[in-house]
Amino acid sequence: MLSRFSALALFAMVARVATAFCADDPSAFRPLFAEEGPPKGWRVTAWADVKNPPPEGARWIVEQGILHGSTPRGSWLVSEAEFADFVLDLEFKIGPQGNSGVGLRFPDAGDPAFDGLELQIVDPRYYADQAVGPGELTGSLYKGVAPSKQVFKPTEWNHYVITCQGPRVKVLLNDELIQDVDLDTQTATLERGAPLKDRPRRGHIGLQELSRGGGHVQIRNARIKELK
Repeated sequence: MLSRFSALALFAMVARVATAFCADDPSAFRPLFAEEGPPKGWRVTAWADVKNPPPEGARWIVEQGILHGSTPRGSWLVSEAEFADFVLDLEFKIGPQGNSGVGLRFPDAGDPAFDGLELQIVDPRYYADQAVGPGELTGSLYKGVAPSKQVFKPTEWNHYVITCQGPRVKVLLNDELIQDVDLDTQTATLERGAPLKDRPRRGHIGLQELSRGGGHVQIRNARIKELK
């Protein structure tokens, strides 16, 4: 029988081995913004075309574990790495004039919303009196597929879990399933960009800042797990 001291020592050793294994396991979740300051492994670009530089002075920064979107508005924070099949897990919050989005599998140039996919993040008050459809609200694949329900919580922390695997895109918002889309079936001609079935299955991920009135996006606990 192990002594209490030996049992504790064994437990500590197992915990160290498990931690080391997870750190080296490419299928494990890893944080996207692990350090304070400007995010490493990311670049800031223009909003309308990610091949172009951002507005002068635009800077994304991590402070006390929270990523803050840029001021001035009109930029993307783009991963240097590309991803194909993955689970992206993050929390977000925006102000009453907030407009953001999560870019998925988009190329080195163009607008992620139309050349890849954009999962919308927006407070409805951003649109003021402008008439918009459900495909422009939080949880939509922007102007492509509306969410099955609207469970966004204005000015509070919200939680996205986004799974992209082959043609399937699945999204949970605040633990509610709002998207379960087979892109191969999305053949409709859209207002802009190719049909969703023809969008890339590998590319960059990113975060958009298009908020007005200081309602910039905040992101915390962002992590990703690649699926093999």
